[in-house]
Amino acid sequence: MNRKHTIAILVNDQPGVLQRVSGLFGRRGFNIESITVGASEEPGLSRMVIVSTGDEHTLEQIQKQLYKIIDVIKVIDVGSNPMVARELGLIKVGAEPSARPEILGIVETFRAAVVDIGPNSMIVQVVGDSEKIDAMIELLKPYGIREMTRTGITAMNRGSR
Repeated sequence: MNRKHTIAILVNDQPGVLQRVSGLFGRRGFNIESITVGASEEPGLSRMVIVSTGDEHTLEQIQKQLYKIIDVIKVIDVGSNPMVARELGLIKVGAEPSARPEILGIVETFRAAVVDIGPNSMIVQVVGDSEKIDAMIELLKPYGIREMTRTGITAMNRGSR
């Protein structure tokens, strides 16, 4: 049965690693829903967090294949244990002065922030799980979303793991 998988991969910070890792997913027919890459707690190593959908067998095969990539240090199925996952969304919404109080009410409810205000628009920053960002987007749609970007999920296991 297909389900969502969140995988963290610790890799050497080298050119071409992202391409080799994403290529492996593509060759296996495993779609990447989101991918984030950034520095890790260890100098010289980066952490990739990939969210994908597939069955358990395919995930197992991908984990085995990832270890064959020389720059892959560690692969963790983050989604198999309790985790904290967050995403950042920036949403530019049409905001005539008369509509701003309503929009600010939505921003406050979601504990988001206005990070830019123009004459007829504002940029809202929201951080949380994907469902929270999806819900905020739905509420802002009536005002006219002019532009939007999302970072993709980054995650780690809870506790001392």
